[in-house]
Amino acid sequence: MRIFRSYLQLPDSARGAVAVLGNFDGIHRGHQEVIGRGRAIARDSGLPLAVLTFEPHPRSVFRPDGAPFRLTPFRIKERHLEALGVDVLVVAHFDEPFLHREAGNFVTEVLIGGLAARHVIAGADFHFGHRRSGSMDFLEREGLEHGFAVTAVGLVPDHTGAVLSSTRIRTALIEGRPRDAAFVLGRAWELEGRVEAGAQLGRTLGFPTANLHLGEYLRPRFGVYAVRAGIDTGLSTVWHDGVANFGHRPTVDGTDERLETHLFDCTADLYGRHLRVQLIEFLRPEQRFESLDALKAQIAKDVLAAKAALE
Repeated sequence: MRIFRSYLQLPDSARGAVAVLGNFDGIHRGHQEVIGRGRAIARDSGLPLAVLTFEPHPRSVFRPDGAPFRLTPFRIKERHLEALGVDVLVVAHFDEPFLHREAGNFVTEVLIGGLAARHVIAGADFHFGHRRSGSMDFLEREGLEHGFAVTAVGLVPDHTGAVLSSTRIRTALIEGRPRDAAFVLGRAWELEGRVEAGAQLGRTLGFPTANLHLGEYLRPRFGVYAVRAGIDTGLSTVWHDGVANFGHRPTVDGTDERLETHLFDCTADLYGRHLRVQLIEFLRPEQRFESLDALKAQIAKDVLAAKAALE
């Protein structure tokens, strides 16, 4: 998959594609349906499949002081889009000028002038342009005028009729229901980052941990989780079962939010390594213990509970 950080001055080989539009935070099963529709059209028409997405997430421009909310930062989004068979990923820089771009200008400057799109696909609820003035109906009219096809993909429900959405995933994670989030995603929700040095208290207690700060990620419910943790080796990812605590660490008067992961059957030095952590099962809320001995005893119980959940 080729990645372009602007829709301007694309090479001819990246223009004239079937273009799927969306932010795609989560790359969940609904998003996969939209992209899959684009992949089928691209295959049948002999054209490349392109995705146009937006960075940073538009919500960070709408609400710059809001709480972290990203489900899939760009590095993860990129990996999942490539796995879905996308040939070209075009990243439009979303800022205040882009926010105030009129819908018609988005069509002429981005879709036509930049991408030279032959077929445009998006979810039926996709909106664009200043004050979300551009809709899929508007885009269909523009397509008739300018000579490109448009396909609107309806909202994708699950077997109960409930819509598969990023909002649904966020709610499940905030409430401590990672398996429900995984159902919508089609995979376990995952965080990743560089392992940072901590106070090494876990090593003192006999349960060394790899520490990650969450940055722009959505904050899931504070507490202890059964996890799968993948160590990036450069060529592949080596996975281990584990148990993790996300929160402030009240027993040691912690202040920053941190994900601390103890990997089972792993003695490698992980400082500075890239780690992927999948939340599998919520085990218990975070709590303060009266002593480090009490904390150590509870961690031993958490390890057993995590192993049982992961079986």
